[in-house]
This record gives sequence, C-alpha cells and structure tokens, in this order.
Amino acid sequence: MGTFIIKKTPTGFNFRLLAANKMKIAVSSQVYSTKASCLNATKSIAKFAEKCIAEDRIEDSTLQKPESKTCPKFEIYLDKAGLYRYRLYASNGENIAISEEGYKSKSGCINGMKSVSVNSKDADIVDETLKK
Repeated sequence: MGTFIIKKTPTGFNFRLLAANKMKIAVSSQVYSTKASCLNATKSIAKFAEKCIAEDRIEDSTLQKPESKTCPKFEIYLDKAGLYRYRLYASNGENIAISEEGYKSKSGCINGMKSVSVNSKDADIVDETLKK
C-alpha cells in the first residue's frame, strides 16, 4: 500500500504518491486551489489508474501511429532527454498525475503505471499541511 503526501504550495496544494518502498512514483500535474480538490484528485487517481490498467487504456505516443484511447487513460511519451514518462488523464480529459522521473525503457514506464494503480488503491494520506 502506498502513501499520498499532501503539501501546501505558495498558490495552493499538491500531492505526491509514494510506493510501499517510499519511492516517489507520481506527482500531481497541477496545483489545486483547495485542499479538498487535492484530496479528491487522490481518490480519482486510485479509481482511474486501476481502470486504465484493467482495461488496457494506455495510449503510447511514442509510436509512429499511436492508437487513440478514450479517457480515463495513461499516456506514455518521451521527454526531452529521450526517457519514457507517463501521464494519467481523468475521464474528463484533465491531466491529474505525471511520473516523477523518466524511465530508460518502455516496460519500466508501464511497470511504473502499474505501481501507481497498486499503490494508490487504499493508500494512506499524510497531510503535511497540518505540521507546524
């Protein structure tokens, strides 16, 4: 089981998802204006990541002719350094999470997406905004 860490930023709130081994596997793709909306996003990640893996909703943008998938979906893409990364899109098409770091192989990236699915389900939530 993973852990979502909720943090305060100068303009709102964001989250990080840690795997059971404490490795950071996903971060919020945006800053949320309220803590409630940030917490809702963590629930969406658990719901959509599991659905995307179970239903093979993975759009591979690294292919010459990628097969378009409907949202919710994961998207695999190459960053400027040539590393594989993923984005998780909600059912409304909004990007809600991204990989923290790049992967050297596509299979490693897919394993990262699977890890998000496993670790976000029933994840603990640590609200660092409550710390003084």
